[in-house]
Amino acid sequence: MSRIRIEGLLAAFPKLVGSGKQHTYVETENVRYVYQPMESLFLLLVTNKQSNILEDLETLRLISKLVPEYVPALDEEGICKMAFELIFAFDEVISLGHKENVTLGQVKQYVEMESHEERLHKLVIESKINDTKDLMKRKASEIDKNRIEKQRSDKGGGFLSVPSTGFMRFENGFSDSNSSGGSGGFKNNSTNFGSGGLDSDAFKPKARSATSGAPKASGMQLGKSTKTNQFLESLKAEGEVIVEAAAPGPLRSAAPVITDPIMVGIEEKLSVTLKKDGGLENLVVQGTMSLVVQNEEDAYIRVQVESGANKVFNFNTHPNIDKNLYAEKNILGLKDPNRPFSTGTSLAILRWRMQSKQESLVPLSINCWPSVSGGESYVNIEYEASQAFELQNIIIQIPLPALRDPPTVNQVDGEWRYDSRRSIMEWSIVLIDNTNRNGSMEFVVPAADPSAFFPININFTSNKTFCDLKVGTVLQVQGGNPVRFAKRTQLVVDSYQVV
Repeated sequence: MSRIRIEGLLAAFPKLVGSGKQHTYVETENVRYVYQPMESLFLLLVTNKQSNILEDLETLRLISKLVPEYVPALDEEGICKMAFELIFAFDEVISLGHKENVTLGQVKQYVEMESHEERLHKLVIESKINDTKDLMKRKASEIDKNRIEKQRSDKGGGFLSVPSTGFMRFENGFSDSNSSGGSGGFKNNSTNFGSGGLDSDAFKPKARSATSGAPKASGMQLGKSTKTNQFLESLKAEGEVIVEAAAPGPLRSAAPVITDPIMVGIEEKLSVTLKKDGGLENLVVQGTMSLVVQNEEDAYIRVQVESGANKVFNFNTHPNIDKNLYAEKNILGLKDPNRPFSTGTSLAILRWRMQSKQESLVPLSINCWPSVSGGESYVNIEYEASQAFELQNIIIQIPLPALRDPPTVNQVDGEWRYDSRRSIMEWSIVLIDNTNRNGSMEFVVPAADPSAFFPININFTSNKTFCDLKVGTVLQVQGGNPVRFAKRTQLVVDSYQVV
C-alpha cells in the first residue's frame, strides 16, 4: 500500500466518523474503519472488508490497552514523544497484516528486552575510548619525561669537583638500578680512589638497558573494566557466545605447508529424520571421494580403491573416469591416460548414495519425554549410540518456550548451555565410544505444551563412514609406481532431526 493511499484513507476518516460511540466501525466501498475514541484522539484500525470483524475488534482492544502503558498523557504531544515505543509495541501485535497470538504482558516483555549485541557493542566502544584516553596520557607523560631528560643531559655535562684529587671531565649517562649517585648518573665507590688516581671505568657512560631505559612499545590495547568483565561473564552464564577482541601479540606462524603431493578425501553427509514417538522416518547417506593434486607432474595417476560388498549403495563415477577400469579392477583413472587430473582444486571422482528406513542403521537415537507436573514441565531426554560408530563433538539442541530464567538442570551426562537469545537448550558431549553408549539429561521449565520441545536438532562427526570404501594406493599411469599421498575420511551431519 502506497503512502498516498494511506494518507487518502486517513483524510477520509474524519468525514465518516460518528460521535457518542465507544466501539464502532465504518465501512466504505473498499475498506473498513474500526476505531475507538481515546479522550480527544481516535485509535484507528483500517482493514479490508473481508477481514473478521470480531478479530479486528479484539486487536483494537489489545492495542487500546497498550497505548496507556506507554503514553501517560493521551494527547498529540505525548503520542509524538513516545512514537517509536508505540510502533515497536504495535509491531509485536500485528505482523504482516495479521494479529499475533500475544498477550499484553508478553508484548511489554518483548519490547523491554534489551539487545545483548547492542549493549556489548556500546561497552566495547566505551572501552576503546577509555583506552585511547589512557594512551594519550601515557604519550604526554613520555614526551614530558623525554623533554626533562634532554634538558638534564644538556646541563649535566661539565666538570665534577673531587676533593684532594683535582678535577676531571665526565659525561652524563643513565645510572643503573644499583647507582647510588644523584642526578649525575655515576657510581660513587670508595674503591675507585687509589694512589695511582681514579678508575675511569666508573665514569664511563652506562649502556642504556633495553628493558628499563628504552621506552616500551605501546599500542592501543582493548582492556576491559571490571564492570565490563562482569557483564561479559553474565552473558556467558546466559548462554551467549562472546567473541572478544584478541590482545596484541606476536604474529602467528604461517599455516603448515602441505607436504604430500596428493590428497584423497572420503566424506559422507548424513540426513536422518527420527519420529518423536519412536521409529525412523528416513535415512539418506551421500558420499564423495575427492582428489586434490598439488603439482601437474604428479597429476598422471590412478587411484586403487578397496571396496567391500556395499550392496545397498549406488555408485557413480565422474564422466571423465574410465568406468570399465573401475568396474573390473576397482581403479579410478581418466579415460585418456595422457591427460592429467586438474591441480590445485578438489575434484569429485566418485559418488555414492544410500537411502533406507532400517532403524538399526541409525548411529544415534534420541528419545525425549516431556511431562507436566505441578505447573512445571519435566523434560527427560536420552541418547543411545550404535556400536558401529565412535562419534565426536555431539551437540543436541532442544527448543524451549520463551523463558524469563534459565532452565533448572537436574542431571546431565556431558555439558549443557542455555541460549537465551534463540531459546534453545544445547546438550554437548565431546566423545561417544564404548564407555558411554547411553546417556541422559533432565531439566525443568515452566509448564509448556510437549510439542514446544520439538524438533530436536543433532550434529556430530565421525571418522568412520557407512560405505565400506578405502583408498589402497595411488599409482603412476606410466610405470605403475606407487605415489606418496595423504587420505582423510569423515562422516558429517547434513540434517539430523527428531520431529
